[in-house]
Amino acid sequence: MVKLTAEIIQNSMQYINPVKDRELDLRGYRIPEIENLGATGDQFDTIDFSDNDIRKFDGFPYLKRLKCLLMNNNRIVRIGEHLEEYIPNIESLILTGNQIDELGDIEPLVTLENLTTLSLMFNPITAKQHYRLFVIYKIPQLKLLDFRKIKMKEREEAKTLFKSKKGKEIQKEIAKKSNTFVPGGNMNSVAKSRGLTDEEVRKIREAINKASSLDEVERLQKLLQSGQIPGNEFNRTNNRQQNGNSMEYE
Repeated sequence: MVKLTAEIIQNSMQYINPVKDRELDLRGYRIPEIENLGATGDQFDTIDFSDNDIRKFDGFPYLKRLKCLLMNNNRIVRIGEHLEEYIPNIESLILTGNQIDELGDIEPLVTLENLTTLSLMFNPITAKQHYRLFVIYKIPQLKLLDFRKIKMKEREEAKTLFKSKKGKEIQKEIAKKSNTFVPGGNMNSVAKSRGLTDEEVRKIREAINKASSLDEVERLQKLLQSGQIPGNEFNRTNNRQQNGNSMEYE
């Protein structure tokens, strides 16, 4: 993975795209998180983060000019809070091909008042019951969802459903399920509850940072929650291997 630095930003391709917007191309660097975008000087209408390894949609400075974000084919599992304070004029957000799972996970997008185009295609969320109607209801200014124009009939159907007694119950259930797992995100609170030392916390951080896949990160998180320390687990494995090798030579 490559840390997104000011140098990478300054050396990346910049051009006027087909819709006459100034665009910054940050595709395919395997960037794990959004950071250091202050180096753009808020000079871009569009930033393309496609084909990276970003897991959480946040980390923006104040970017008043930014209108479009292309985030397809990352590993996003969570959308950060208070985005309206940092990217208030976003109109198009393409999150195709990520790992957003629960309907409640889109809640932070509700405050983006200028958001009119949203794609969540090829995310687990799209398989949820009432997915399209829920998104239309929560973000009423949307015009395009998953590259399909939102029809007046859909808007009316969404209102009727979610303003009904049944719809309110559905929303309560959705809110309960939206506690999305973030790789390493709640590690400090878990570590504190387990009474871990600073050294043990450091080992856990290293293990999570070195994980080569989201599955591996989730496995480490489950170990931690069960009271096992990933670093210690690795040490025990190595010790067993070393002891086994020693016995072979005796």
